[in-house]
Amino acid sequence: MGHFEGFDTDGFWDDSAYAQKYGEETPPTRELIASVEEEIGGYRLPGSYIELMTARNGGVPNRDHFPMTEPTSWADDHIVIDGIKGVGRTKPQSLAGEFGSRFWIDMWEYPDIGVYFADTPSAGHDMLALDYRACGRHGEPAVVHVDQEDDFAITPVAENFEAFVRGLVDGSVYDTSEQDLIDALETVRDGSFSPVLVRAFREVADVLPDADRRMRALAEAVVHDKGFFALHADARSTLMYDYLFWLFTGSHRVESFDRYLKAPAGQESSYAVPNYELMIAFGLVAEPYGFRTGGYAPGFLQDWWDSRVASGRITETADGYRMTDAAVATLLDELAAVADDR
Repeated sequence: MGHFEGFDTDGFWDDSAYAQKYGEETPPTRELIASVEEEIGGYRLPGSYIELMTARNGGVPNRDHFPMTEPTSWADDHIVIDGIKGVGRTKPQSLAGEFGSRFWIDMWEYPDIGVYFADTPSAGHDMLALDYRACGRHGEPAVVHVDQEDDFAITPVAENFEAFVRGLVDGSVYDTSEQDLIDALETVRDGSFSPVLVRAFREVADVLPDADRRMRALAEAVVHDKGFFALHADARSTLMYDYLFWLFTGSHRVESFDRYLKAPAGQESSYAVPNYELMIAFGLVAEPYGFRTGGYAPGFLQDWWDSRVASGRITETADGYRMTDAAVATLLDELAAVADDR
């Protein structure tokens, strides 16, 4: 093989349950490698990639920060990755899986420069790719950062995949928690709301005239809990999911969870056809807004939806899925309590 001599490949990977969405169950066979390479555009995967995937076929690294000499949308001096895609197609995040390399090219219009092998916590708004432009489809690709938010700007990262893996460092090297808290509080206190939320606030004004203030108070509580603005499975995130859904249904019909979450595949994103993503997670490049999380985990939203439907707090009616009157009353009481605490 000749790659990763003296490198602790076992200690490189995180063993958490979350990491399993990236990792295939078994090492790749020659036949699987060949079929995946054909499916992702005929690019031959580097020997170092195959060797690492043979030890463990994809996952989340324990060291997930990479030092940068050029600034990107992520930071001035580093980038962060979520996981490295395995060679296969059974897991959604694998190279040929549902959210594999071709997904970003075909659905998100990322430039077809090679293989998108790693994502970041931005949930698709920047990616890492094996760049074959200089070497051809069978050569040794460089690693680059591609930024969807900056018109798909391409920034060099590492000479090759092995150099990238060896160069990853622990996040403690870049402890920005103090500044992150300051930035997140600025976002939730002063950031402009999405057109979806602005309309929703108007629609519920008779019931909740200070709906915008309640939103900022809840978001500020989330930030103080976590140190950053993100929604997961904690109590305040769950309250935010409830609040967003109630606001959304004030002016829009919800036919299904999938339709509430995002636009159907192939449909161009538009604030005129709103969804959860455009309400608080992502903004349109041509019409950005400030009050947003910058990403989200669909699994947390699915768990919230399932629990609310199972408990009867969200029910299917003639007007689509809606919160019950009792659930709305509870929601408003909880929002008032959060606002009073601020």
